[in-house]
Amino acid sequence: MYAIVEIAGQQFKVAKDQKVYVQRLHEEEGASISFDKVLLVGDNGTITVGAPAIEGAEVTAKILGHLQGDKVIVFKKKRRKGFRKKNGHRQALTEIQVEGISVSGAKKKEAAKKEAPKAKVAAPKAKRTTSKIEEVEVSDNLVTRAENRVEESSIEINAEKLLHSIGTATKAEADDLKEINGIGPAFEEKLNEVGVYTYEQISKLKVDDRKELSAIDGITRDKIESEEWVKQAKALLKNKK
Repeated sequence: MYAIVEIAGQQFKVAKDQKVYVQRLHEEEGASISFDKVLLVGDNGTITVGAPAIEGAEVTAKILGHLQGDKVIVFKKKRRKGFRKKNGHRQALTEIQVEGISVSGAKKKEAAKKEAPKAKVAAPKAKRTTSKIEEVEVSDNLVTRAENRVEESSIEINAEKLLHSIGTATKAEADDLKEINGIGPAFEEKLNEVGVYTYEQISKLKVDDRKELSAIDGITRDKIESEEWVKQAKALLKNKK
């Protein structure tokens, strides 16, 4: 039996006892974890496909450890401009081992579909309300747009991990980041490109987040800490309120 499952925004083909390297997960080493976004399951020639995910199916796994991938060099050059930029990046990864694939819930769903009447009954239109699911979708869209901006600017940053830690914001909510000593117009523009717009986001920067931002040319973890960006952002945020 094998399955196609989505883990941390990527799709993997997995089988029992298989070891897989995925994007860094937040759980601790040795913890058990399950993934319910199972897109396809194959069992002795029988294929079950979800729409998009198979309801009730899940893949369980154990976290073996956290590590960093091989170093990747990103080099950018502009002809006749004297512009050269070289960055190194090591992706944060997690090694997991698949313990089992369950599709018990999927079989129940198929049986329920066969018993359902064919007649279609028009359902009354419901009033539109904002739900937690919609809020998650909006957040995911913000992360996706931030990742696109990162790709266009050739900056190797895990935008999903960064924004998951410090929160998302829109351009309409942007603060004047130049009020923070050490951030000029150029750094403000680069921070905006990866989705960092507000004092609140900078005030939440942790050690790992500072490492992520160090992929931006000219910004280092030592610079962020020595110039006390987080402390300044908290003070500006307090005055703003």
